[in-house]
Amino acid sequence: MELTMIGAGYVGLVSGACFAEFGAHVTCLDIDESKIDALNNGKIPIYEPGLDDLVKKGVEAGRLSFTTDFASSVGRADLIFIGVGTPTRRGDGHADLKYVYAAAKEIAKHLQGYTVIVDKSTVPVGTARQVHRVIKEENPDADFDVASNPEFLREGAAIGDFMRPDRVVIGVESERAEALLRELYRPINLIEAPIHVTNLESAELVKYASNAFLATKISFINEISDLCEKVGADVHAVAKGMGLDGRIGRKFLHAGPGYGGSCFPKDTLALVRIAQEHGTSSRIVESVIEVNAAQKARMVGKIRQALGGSESGKTLAILGLTFKPETDDMRDSPALSILPALFEKGATINAHDPEGAKEAAELLPEGINYCDSPAEAMKDADAVILMTEWNVYRGLDLNEVKSLMKGDVFVDLRNVYEPDQMKKAGFQYHCVGRT
Repeated sequence: MELTMIGAGYVGLVSGACFAEFGAHVTCLDIDESKIDALNNGKIPIYEPGLDDLVKKGVEAGRLSFTTDFASSVGRADLIFIGVGTPTRRGDGHADLKYVYAAAKEIAKHLQGYTVIVDKSTVPVGTARQVHRVIKEENPDADFDVASNPEFLREGAAIGDFMRPDRVVIGVESERAEALLRELYRPINLIEAPIHVTNLESAELVKYASNAFLATKISFINEISDLCEKVGADVHAVAKGMGLDGRIGRKFLHAGPGYGGSCFPKDTLALVRIAQEHGTSSRIVESVIEVNAAQKARMVGKIRQALGGSESGKTLAILGLTFKPETDDMRDSPALSILPALFEKGATINAHDPEGAKEAAELLPEGINYCDSPAEAMKDADAVILMTEWNVYRGLDLNEVKSLMKGDVFVDLRNVYEPDQMKKAGFQYHCVGRT
């Protein structure tokens, strides 16, 4: 089966490499020549565990290639996946679909024979029908269908999610399109992963509804964590007690500095705008967004309070910058809200992140120091702020940390350590939802 993946970013590259592993012949196409040149030279533009090896394997097997040329790849494809970015549109919060429609117009010029064009990007309800309209207007004689096949990849675990999915969602309008997509995903039948086939609109909404629900769980437990601090409860115990209820489940009940990343902030805001556009309310999701913003602001106050009321003149060691471990993605990371607030009030910031420092330096204020190791960041620090729970920060030698620091404040925004352990080690320890 011949596939063309439009967009060689996170979604396109991971999906393309995994489809190649399934046995399909995949061409990843991108208009960014530097990205394609890098990929053709074996350089992966994003950090995702295992992706470099999977790409190398696909290329060496002759099943994965990279190009900027629509004409050479679109015409021979059985399926064409649109995996371009859909960032939040400035000014109104809607998903910006200009890259999707630009890809559709270019695809239309080169179609040959029956082809299924698949929306893989996260797109608002109704986008598949608009893609169909755009292609039909550009090429009235084209023989094609448009389908929706949203991705559910977690950054840092994307390859496992693709190979062993909870479900595959397919939105189609024809038996031909369904049959082709079922054949493509036939390898996952070996693990009995469910393939959920529905109409276009339902498939498009599944992605937004799923992400909004998971974001709701995060904002809910973050609100509960604040209450726990006020009443003397332990959010870990509360979350465990909740999660043992099979109707609730324990996943995403982890208190912290708020959610970030490429999906939750963008998709919750887009869902609110979709609801407004169709004359219905989404008050729960609106509250989720508000709570998440408030949680990030609350973390600034928590750090300030731990420093005795002012960060001015204090040296802070920041451990972790990305929104989660095992990725270099800084999009909507809590660090982007928290660190500028501290820096502007006179704190010296020495930051370390295993993969995200380069990206962070482009987004955070000039003057923040990026260190090559946790030890370098912690040297002579008044306080350590654990922002992202990378494995390298989970088993710190507390005696070494104490000897490196000038002060003794340790603010753990991910609840990695136990309060009793940290206090016994001589730290003024502050965490989220625990006392």
